Amino acid sequence: MSVTKSTEGPQGAVAIKLDLMSPPESAKKLENKDSTFLDESPSESPGSKKTKGITGFQALVHLVKGNMGTGILGLPLAVKNAGILMGPLSLLVMGFVACHCMHILVKCAQRFCKRLNKPFMDYGDTVMHGLEANPSTWLRNHAHWGRHIVSFFLIVTQLGFCCVYIVFLADNLKQVVEAVNSTTNNCHSNETIILTPTMDSRLYMLSFLPFLVLLVLIRNLRILTIFSMLANISMLVSLVIITQYITQEIPDPSRLPLVASWKTYPLFFGTAIFSFESIGVVLPLENKMKDARHFPAILSLGISIITALYIGIGALGYLRFGDDIKASITLNLPNCWLYQSVKLLYIAGILCTYALQFYVPAEIIIPFSISRVSTRWALPLDLSIRIAMVCLTSEETS
Repeated sequence: MSVTKSTEGPQGAVAIKLDLMSPPESAKKLENKDSTFLDESPSESPGSKKTKGITGFQALVHLVKGNMGTGILGLPLAVKNAGILMGPLSLLVMGFVACHCMHILVKCAQRFCKRLNKPFMDYGDTVMHGLEANPSTWLRNHAHWGRHIVSFFLIVTQLGFCCVYIVFLADNLKQVVEAVNSTTNNCHSNETIILTPTMDSRLYMLSFLPFLVLLVLIRNLRILTIFSMLANISMLVSLVIITQYITQEIPDPSRLPLVASWKTYPLFFGTAIFSFESIGVVLPLENKMKDARHFPAILSLGISIITALYIGIGALGYLRFGDDIKASITLNLPNCWLYQSVKLLYIAGILCTYALQFYVPAEIIIPFSISRVSTRWALPLDLSIRIAMVCLTSEETS
């Protein structure tokens, strides 16, 4: 039943309509928003435990997977460029600095969430509100530029990782296929590999395109956890195979320099920085957790695991092969099916990792784009942008 009452005020007559029977539409909308927090609803208070989202274990799996990419295979050469002592120590320091900076980033985001009563903050929001709180008037007036700059570099960085992954997938599959005729079951000797030329690398890239498109169409981090877990398992198995080979016959370490020439140290630094590649997924993971209060502990655990793996593979690989270490440690392995399987396992792991690295630029570009179209075109535009971005990363590498 509706009741309409007319009242007089300083500005004239005002009509007030009360609906006494049907529930208010605003209450229905609020209820719907509460049930869909993961769709960026601001209905939950900062720091509260969400009914939906990823668990702490799922966040840890994604965090480890976000770091464990192709960079770890080049760390033995990086340690060679730094020295058998300086290399591991530098990796330890870089792991500590990376973890510390990630903690600062998460604390800033959580503090702004509480101050502004927002459920979560992305990178752009965190930078913008940080600049708005700066004592400099110029920075406060141009705070929105900080958001745009950070978003731009995040898109470039994460899509750059995706391009590297496509090149890695194509090159390694090409190596396995071309060496198939000379691959043996004898893993005790590293014989010269006779390659049988096959099709161009760009055709191998094209063959991966349908699988990559299907993966990036998955928009839920909880579902992506399955693929991250599979990637972690496949990469862990491959690293175990590599480790058991390089620890069989370790020469005298005294023959290796403790500290390499300062001229080659920048080469170490570049490879090591590339290896710590999870900075882009930190805030998205924290935002999607059921209870974000546990994320700092998960972050410390994840970076500790990764740093230990990096130091172990980098140091042992250099100890085993010395100056003969190649750009990727897989190139130093014998040409037998056991060690060729390392490449195949890594191909599977990197294929699953692509979707996680792709998630970050997609979360920046797609919400901005679909906010400018009607609801009817939101899903088609979402899917079209994802497919176009995958094709772009594939095209840029060809």
